[in-house]
Amino acid sequence: MEKVVVTGGAGFIGSNLVDALINSGFDVHSIDKGIEVHVIDNYSGGKRDDRINPKATYHDADIRDFNTIAPIIAGAKYVFHEAALPRVQYSIENPELTFSVNVLGTVSVLRAAHEGGVSRVVYAASSSAYGDQVALPLSEDLPAMPKSPYGLQKYVGELSCRVWSEVYGLPTVSLRYFNVYGPKFDPNGAYALVIGKFLKQKKEGTALTITGDGTQTRDFTHVSDIVRANLLAAASANVGKGETINIGAGRNVSVNDLAAMIGGPSVHVEARLEPHDTRADNRKAKELLGWEPTIKLEDGIAELKTLMGVA
Repeated sequence: MEKVVVTGGAGFIGSNLVDALINSGFDVHSIDKGIEVHVIDNYSGGKRDDRINPKATYHDADIRDFNTIAPIIAGAKYVFHEAALPRVQYSIENPELTFSVNVLGTVSVLRAAHEGGVSRVVYAASSSAYGDQVALPLSEDLPAMPKSPYGLQKYVGELSCRVWSEVYGLPTVSLRYFNVYGPKFDPNGAYALVIGKFLKQKKEGTALTITGDGTQTRDFTHVSDIVRANLLAAASANVGKGETINIGAGRNVSVNDLAAMIGGPSVHVEARLEPHDTRADNRKAKELLGWEPTIKLEDGIAELKTLMGVA
């Protein structure tokens, strides 16, 4: 049995990845002996039953605690590094804490992977590293211009992966996620993602709260497409030298149009500090990973409406 480690595997994206690894047997040509999936998570985002897979082994640990995570990671074939303290607004309010987890925690994981003989680390990067750019779509050769501590932290994580590849010979690849949504998301709290927040408000019969004028656009990408990109990135012979690759649908939709898709009355609230527009140039993902998005936003929202019982 080959060992695979998912940091943050009890979170939104990580739990979907754990399920895919277990359910598919990771059938992407690199592991054919079966796998055992280990999850490192300190449940900082809560512990939900629907995010726990009984076939995985869970380790309650903080990624910053090298001495605890190193033996878990040692001997793993792949490490999928999903653990982070997410959300732009949260990082603005808690810059030191989020820097500690998102930067120092990533360095801790990279060190453990190198010393533990890991074959590849796949790092969950973020499109927030782009900040505001003059032109769309956003391509990987554009300079990073993060507008928040979170965007900066995730970008530093990319650079760290590249350095660990160049200096220590650890194969890494960074995937810049664009606005992930889908099953197992968290619709609650002040930092909930906009699709989850809108669906929750729709179900409760309250007005959808749109920040600013609602003309800001996002490239909403279904979590199943994100997961598939991770599996392909782990197995691809074309990557492993610290590359950064966009994983986005390649289509941007305004928050106003998103609210119209979900339906119901809406109200506008105070704008917040965030990039105005995002849209991925995903040609590099197609070229290096053979990846393309498969889930249209309208279909993904219809799926979530059914799951949540939203009319």
